Amino acid sequence: MRIRPARQPDLPGLREIERAAGRSFRDVGMPEVADDEPPSIEELSRYQRANLAWVAAGPDDVPLGYLVAQPVDGNLHVEQVSVHPRAARRGVGRRLLDHLAGHAAATGVPALTLTTFADVPWNAPYYTRCGFVVLDESDLTPGLGVIRAREAAHGLDRWRRVSMRRDL
Repeated sequence: MRIRPARQPDLPGLREIERAAGRSFRDVGMPEVADDEPPSIEELSRYQRANLAWVAAGPDDVPLGYLVAQPVDGNLHVEQVSVHPRAARRGVGRRLLDHLAGHAAATGVPALTLTTFADVPWNAPYYTRCGFVVLDESDLTPGLGVIRAREAAHGLDRWRRVSMRRDL
């Protein structure tokens, strides 16, 4: 497996990775999350053109997982990281996060941030094992506050959400 920048022809497959990965939310009583549409090709293209989209590709160069990020308040915010279930539990997500951390550190970015579900095993508990810490609401930067408000408007606060940070 290697981490490489996402290419335009990868983008439809990234949507399929997102759909496949999302199905596991049904198992924890979150069918609305499982049914949520993945980012559009246009959205993914914006990350790809900004050089903030990476894939973990197998030996056949077909993506097994992907990560997209955006600058938020001087940090890089993990907007989405997804791994196809057939590649789960092999360190793909961690390698993508570590790749982003290396990219961020090399460009002088001090931290990674993300928002996630607090009680889903492959969300906040997983990110804690990857070096992220939960932020108190009082520690949210203005940009993270905007992201959390957008998520709440989308109905994601039906389940407990947290913001997390990994200092580099």
